[in-house]
Amino acid sequence: MKFADPLYFWFLLALALLAFYLAFFRSNDIPSFRFSSLEKLSRSGHVNLNVSVWVLGGLRMTALLFLILSLARPQKGLRTEEMTTKATDIMLCLDSSRSMLSVDFKPENRFQVAKSVIGEFIKGRERDRLGLVLFAEHAITQCPLTFDKTALLSILEKINVGSIPPDQTAIGVGIATAVNRLKNSKAKSKVIILVTDGSNNAGTIDPITAAKSAAAFNIKIYAIGAGSPDGGLMPIDDPIFGQRLVPSGNDLDENALLKIANETNGAYFRAKTSGGLKSIFSEIDKMEKTDIKTKSYMDYEDLYIYFLLPCLILLLLEFGLAKTIFRTVP
Repeated sequence: MKFADPLYFWFLLALALLAFYLAFFRSNDIPSFRFSSLEKLSRSGHVNLNVSVWVLGGLRMTALLFLILSLARPQKGLRTEEMTTKATDIMLCLDSSRSMLSVDFKPENRFQVAKSVIGEFIKGRERDRLGLVLFAEHAITQCPLTFDKTALLSILEKINVGSIPPDQTAIGVGIATAVNRLKNSKAKSKVIILVTDGSNNAGTIDPITAAKSAAAFNIKIYAIGAGSPDGGLMPIDDPIFGQRLVPSGNDLDENALLKIANETNGAYFRAKTSGGLKSIFSEIDKMEKTDIKTKSYMDYEDLYIYFLLPCLILLLLEFGLAKTIFRTVP
């Protein structure tokens, strides 16, 4: 809170001097008149006049204090911030094919670890717009570009392998879907973060062609190959033996992912462990820091009414008490 006219606070000095004068020079200055006998008055109810002086005087002094504060114009500032340079627009493109259930990012599978790491990444990008594309046999935009991190994190929490038919991997379609969400962006930096553990074996769009379209729109792709070199164990539903774990192998096409990244002046990373995946996202986070230019404005709301109203109430209370309980004669 600030005061727009603080010069009125000089009146507080005058108020203090007035209080000192009344307390030490006028406190016993009580009007009186003579009676031939006080016998009858002693049997009647009466009010201590010293008490009335202090009560009424205190009310008036407090009212004057509130009046001075209201004249000084107390104000509350409301800061607004306008970004003049947009930050980074990021589409997260996550593989949800069945092999992402491989348990080699212990203690979780690849998909759950990727979700957890992506969630932490989202929380750290306060000024950026982010979106989410999920792909397997085909691709779906789970969340378009948004500043609403709470909504995006809620969507991320709910997705699972199986939301899209999971037996194939359409990397090209996933990239193209993300490009479609970013192509009209006016952000200073546009980025796709692609996380996959396989090779393109579905869809009508070749991943390199999709990467070239990204480059045409000045979109950078960070491609991340996830999975242990030895593969992992993947759960499958066997009609005879029920669910069991089978080796998932290593189907990662690193050459294709490297070409995708190079086409867009991005980078390719290999995540062999859960810790490695966290480090990669931390590195991307540092690489994609955009300086933001902002203009700040301060709007002020006058609060004098909250001081003026008590002043009026106290003055009315003083007047009422002076005419009733503390009434003096003459």
